[in-house]
Amino acid sequence: MNVTDLVEDYLLLWILVSVGLGIAMPSVAVVTRASTVILAVMIGSISLTLSVDQFDQIRVRTVGLILLGHVTMPFLAVGVAHGLGVSPALTVGFVILGAVTPELVTPVMTELADGDTALATTALVVIGVGSVGFIPAVVAHLAGGISVPTLPIVEQLVVAVVLPMFVAIGVRAWQPDRVGEYDAYYPAISATMVVLIIGGVTAANAGVIRSNQTLLASVAAGVVVLNGLGYVVGFLVSHWGDRPTRIASILSVGMRDFAVAAALVIAAGLPTIASLPAVVFGVVEMATSAGLASWFGRAD
Repeated sequence: MNVTDLVEDYLLLWILVSVGLGIAMPSVAVVTRASTVILAVMIGSISLTLSVDQFDQIRVRTVGLILLGHVTMPFLAVGVAHGLGVSPALTVGFVILGAVTPELVTPVMTELADGDTALATTALVVIGVGSVGFIPAVVAHLAGGISVPTLPIVEQLVVAVVLPMFVAIGVRAWQPDRVGEYDAYYPAISATMVVLIIGGVTAANAGVIRSNQTLLASVAAGVVVLNGLGYVVGFLVSHWGDRPTRIASILSVGMRDFAVAAALVIAAGLPTIASLPAVVFGVVEMATSAGLASWFGRAD
């Protein structure tokens, strides 16, 4: 087993270690100072695996239905937050979590589950581009009692998400053979950035996590519900499609990019506590998505 396999195959373990380290050593929060750079590397490295050919056979209607499912997520998230009765800052955290792109490893999980990987990849790119307008608008609309600076969110999305994604896809199209030589390494680099940012934001929330177990349990219950609702919505918008389409839709809607959500909260200058739902969601999502991928694979 090489280093890349060690990182990718045990990603959930590394996330748990990172969370534990962040709780034990609050000084790890210094990592968040480089959140924009970490996010750009995370997005750019995984985007280097995307080729233009992957998007050729995708039906617009299919992508549109996944987008419909995606749009419902922040509204479900704010409903979950209101149901829990959490603070306005945590409500913003839930909304951002619901509004961000699908998790960057969604195409990988879709491939493992024998789903339509090209569809999951296309949805990831389209939602990533659309997030520049969607996330600030929906967060401002659903913020509920807290002032949300939308300009910093837009700046972070452009600099750390959309620009790295387009540059990476462009480089791949320009030098496909040379870039393709290192395909085995890009997911591991992205996964390492996920571990770094989750450790940093956990450390930033270490005081709350240690002192308020009731709040932590409440947030955990909320993210479990939100994750499950996402999978259900993904199924409902694709129930008419074939099995690979349904799998891609379920994972694309149910999996939220918790690392992007956490990094956006910190980089945009929002209250640190708003990143707590993303931290907890990361642990829950990695476990449930791995279980689903394994179940779909066996069912096939």
